[in-house]
Amino acid sequence: MADVARLAGVSSQTVSRVSNGHPGVVESTRRQVVAAMEELGYRPNSAARALKRGEFRTIGVILFTLSTTGNVRTLEAIAASAAQQGYAVTLLPVMLPTQDAVRGAFTRLDELAVDAIIIILEVHLLDAVTISLPRHVPIVVAASAADDLYNVVDTDQIGGTRTAVQHLLDLGHRTVWHLAGPDESFAARARAAAWRDTLVEHGRAVPAVVHGDWSAESGYRAGLELAAEPACTAIFAANDQMALGLLRALHEAGRAVPAEVSVVGFDDIPDAASFLPPLTTIHQDFTEVGRLLVEGVLQQMRAGSTESGRRLVPTRLVRRDSTAPPRRDH
Repeated sequence: MADVARLAGVSSQTVSRVSNGHPGVVESTRRQVVAAMEELGYRPNSAARALKRGEFRTIGVILFTLSTTGNVRTLEAIAASAAQQGYAVTLLPVMLPTQDAVRGAFTRLDELAVDAIIIILEVHLLDAVTISLPRHVPIVVAASAADDLYNVVDTDQIGGTRTAVQHLLDLGHRTVWHLAGPDESFAARARAAAWRDTLVEHGRAVPAVVHGDWSAESGYRAGLELAAEPACTAIFAANDQMALGLLRALHEAGRAVPAEVSVVGFDDIPDAASFLPPLTTIHQDFTEVGRLLVEGVLQQMRAGSTESGRRLVPTRLVRRDSTAPPRRDH
């Protein structure tokens, strides 16, 4: 800064004002200082500025996997929303779904300069009493049942599922089979429970659940099992990737979609409209989820306090060609 001041012929205080965007600097002086900065390759020391302000303008994000569509799109939305607010994102991946790995991620937070934390982890990984979250750090959790402890932002899992099942029942299907996600997943459990409750409320039979792991390959394996059920005319898949594998399995088994079997997914991934047939699905607004996650931690930072509660982002049915009324012989 002293070198810039000497080259520009101004005081170090003036250089500081220019680097911090202070409005009280004459334009000609500002241009002179900026030219000196460029000539000397000067960059303001962000760490020193952060220490002075007590703010690093960085949000830490802890998550388990980037292999699922939901996590990737949520992280993308968080990064975009944070950037709009002038914040960077530091990613702390948890490589194994164990409490030791989660504990290690939180420990690393003490070594990093972050102002707030967004957590994208299954709730069972947060249940260990040995995990100690940093005190007085704003925390928001995505898609979790931990709203009694933290501020939670989630898609309306129950409402979306009810809409999917209701759509199939309204088409005339006697009941709806379910291709569920992994049982340890909060979202998978919420969707499976809502599917079951909707069928019970309508007095319909509740078929046995078939589980996948969110991947298209697991959807294919489960699909071969479901295709062997002659009475199966409607399936709600807990995400679009599993629905993709399911469609392949039904095709190979000679079960036409939607003439013989109707399929609804959940997510509305960009490729869903290009499936064969194009997939009817529940749309999740990942952009809004990411925005609310960032908004939540920033509100806590500005208020100087943490909070608990839940904010739900609405879903909607996107009807395409994978659903239709059942054949009369069913």
